[in-house]
Amino acid sequence: MTNDTMITVRQTARPTGFPTPDLFAFVESPVPAPAPGTALVENLQWSVDPYHREAMDSDEIWALNSPMEGRTLGRVLDSRDPLLRPGDLVLHRRGWRTHALVSAAEARRVPDLGPGVPLAAHLSLLGGTGLSAFVGLTRIARLQPGEDLFVSAAAGGVGTAAGRLARLLGAGRLVGSAGSARKVAYLTEEIGFDAAFDYHEGPVPELLAKAAPEGLDAVLDGVGGDHLEAAIGALRPFGRIAWVGAVGQYHSLSAPPPAPRNLFDVVGKSIRLEGFLVRDHADALDELYDLTVPRLREGSLPLDVTVVKGFEHIVSAFLGMLRGENLGKMLVAR
Repeated sequence: MTNDTMITVRQTARPTGFPTPDLFAFVESPVPAPAPGTALVENLQWSVDPYHREAMDSDEIWALNSPMEGRTLGRVLDSRDPLLRPGDLVLHRRGWRTHALVSAAEARRVPDLGPGVPLAAHLSLLGGTGLSAFVGLTRIARLQPGEDLFVSAAAGGVGTAAGRLARLLGAGRLVGSAGSARKVAYLTEEIGFDAAFDYHEGPVPELLAKAAPEGLDAVLDGVGGDHLEAAIGALRPFGRIAWVGAVGQYHSLSAPPPAPRNLFDVVGKSIRLEGFLVRDHADALDELYDLTVPRLREGSLPLDVTVVKGFEHIVSAFLGMLRGENLGKMLVAR
């Protein structure tokens, strides 16, 4: 790659089960010049997310042999849009490429939040990942101080953000699930979970019941399947579930897993189960900033990220994230 070359990642075929590297192609082309109303952005950091796996199956999201998309942080190099100036740092969704042409409507300038707030925060705790956790806890699960919370897939991007935020919001007993002993230790020793378990070690409903013997008030679930069944079983009457994802079924070779066997307990316990998309809650970003930015500046709120260096490794970073190799948010940096 030279300064005059743009590299774009394209999906060339649909996966069967877990994705493989041969489903992606790196395509070189000249760096484009901005047309009126657009700006040329050099991308600096890329987010690889669980929803990208679901997008791989959809013609409506990722058309084959077309540039892929994803949350990205970049710097404006050249602009023919008066609202975007050279040197501006911007967030946009034309990711999985080294350069992008964006309009002001497609990009959001990154505010200068001062020292102590690293760029990676804008794609993790202060980005869609952290906002998903914040919205799930505050608007959907409506977590109150002292209430007991379960977070599934708690060592990933949304899960670690949820753990940090839940502590700031005054949660009571905090329980998480993860996929390895290393991750369980990270949750309890680094983030402050009161209990955590490796879901490979037995039936999840039994593991959660042991970790939360007195029950739960709220749940943030990003797995579905047996984790959702376990959550329903452990919740007290009038408990709330914020359902943000179903990573447990993304690689299914046949039909998705059956619904939780105890689904009718949602009625019996008067449980509220609500799914949500973070894009419908962009207005919550200022609230998230108010809660987290002062603590980031003073150094009391750590950032949970795994950073892979080099755009050429974006596919391996994505597949590694799906295999659970990351602690916190998985990012790729130029």
